[in-house]
Amino acid sequence: MSEINFDNIDTAVDDRGYLRFCNSFDLTKYVRFYDVINYQGNFIRAWHGHKNESKAAIVREGSAMICLVKVDNWEKPNKDLEIKKYFLSQKNPKVLEIPAGYANGFMSLEPNTKITFYSDK
Repeated sequence: MSEINFDNIDTAVDDRGYLRFCNSFDLTKYVRFYDVINYQGNFIRAWHGHKNESKAAIVREGSAMICLVKVDNWEKPNKDLEIKKYFLSQKNPKVLEIPAGYANGFMSLEPNTKITFYSDK
């Protein structure tokens, strides 16, 4: 995976409740997952650089701004690299796939925001 991808998460609703699913998200490339929960809004966790690790992120509760930057030099990265910003929310859920070679970080936009990360390492 060399570019940033989004997979849509769909919702089916009936009188019992709702079901969220993402049939296009390929889980076979991931070997572990973890949840990160920020108790307060506007809390930042950054930067985490992964030279050889690919990830995917899903905001399961709340909302977050996830930022990515493609690292040009792992010994001395350029401080002026373009930062890409993605806004994810449980209200419009998506899977953000982050290729190896990127540094990432996020800011929770609401209290108790929960993000699930999947990792291929």
